Amino acid sequence: MTSKVTYLGELRTSSIHIQSGTEILSDAPTDNHGKGEAFSPTDTVANALGSCMISIMAIKSTDLNVNIIGSTAEVTKIMQPEPRKIAKIILVFNMSIAADEKTRIILERTAMNCPVLLSLNPDIDKEVTFNWK
Repeated sequence: MTSKVTYLGELRTSSIHIQSGTEILSDAPTDNHGKGEAFSPTDTVANALGSCMISIMAIKSTDLNVNIIGSTAEVTKIMQPEPRKIAKIILVFNMSIAADEKTRIILERTAMNCPVLLSLNPDIDKEVTFNWK
């Protein structure tokens, strides 16, 4: 088992990661009857994409002998109303290093092959921008 999700009431869930015991709270968004006081489930999906992409770039950066600590991913999720689903995820990566062209290409290609990106429905539009220092 990867995690256990418990419904807490008022459209909130608690998810416990079995291996680490870490908790993630999730709320329905305000535009769908929720309080919006935590990540919504679809926010978590979009955020997972940014986290996955930057994490595998960090793994690859070790092989390339570069350090991307301080790099950020700005994640924007756009919902489609009917049927209600994620229509688009916009990711803007602000990389903390000034890398040569070869390193940039390798890291960008690595990011574009992250498991979350490859797992998302192809109907979701993904707009990805890399800004290098």
